[in-house]
Amino acid sequence: MNALLEIDGLTVEYPGGVRAVDDVSLALPAGRSLVLLGESGSGKTTVARTVLGLPGHGAAVTGGVRLAGTDLRALGDRELADVRGRRIGYVPQDPTASLDPLRRIGPQLAEVLRRHGIAADRRAARAAVPKLLATAGIPDPERVARAYPHELSGGLRQRAAIAVAICCGPELLIADEPTTALDALIRGRILDLFTTLRADCGIALLLVTHDLAAARRIGGTVAVMRAGRIVELGPAERVLGDPEHAFTAALVAAEPGARR
Repeated sequence: MNALLEIDGLTVEYPGGVRAVDDVSLALPAGRSLVLLGESGSGKTTVARTVLGLPGHGAAVTGGVRLAGTDLRALGDRELADVRGRRIGYVPQDPTASLDPLRRIGPQLAEVLRRHGIAADRRAARAAVPKLLATAGIPDPERVARAYPHELSGGLRQRAAIAVAICCGPELLIADEPTTALDALIRGRILDLFTTLRADCGIALLLVTHDLAAARRIGGTVAVMRAGRIVELGPAERVLGDPEHAFTAALVAAEPGARR
């Protein structure tokens, strides 16, 4: 199966010789899921942000990153910004990072649609908002469209951020620890929403997480990272059920509720 996202020999080094990512190669087919699993500082977020073209100040990047044949590393800042809006959606850990606290949710979504040429005019953009919010699993989209971010619960804010991320019909959705601040019930619903978006919209998912339960729920392929390298890669059932690497085995053994 041809890969939608191809990462080949990716290395990211920061001033002072800090190598956050060390020769990482991964492939993600269209409509599938890939979980980058690891502890804080393992390099998983740096991989995701480098795919977005945002590796950080002073980063020296080598290796290849391609999206459906497009060499993302060869693009300029303006071209990358367009890719991030139209072809890659991004869901941050904190939804306030993608939502303007001073504007209602509906106008924010409408602006993104118009900026990327998805809606022809303001009326068309406004008309598209409720359906987008409903696609993101929001039960009362008209009310949420009129609300400011601070008027919504944490779960609804994250769903609104997801609506922003998917509103242009991206091929790839990158979610970086998107459920960390949510309670267990809402966390499960958000993860299930990602699965629904993959099935219904054909969006590929790159999930960054330290949470083994989240990795199990998403399934697909899991890449376990440690000190910038991939130490284990394979189907979620095998990697998390019968790990081959000692580090992965230690993570599984330390999971809450694991048999001792």
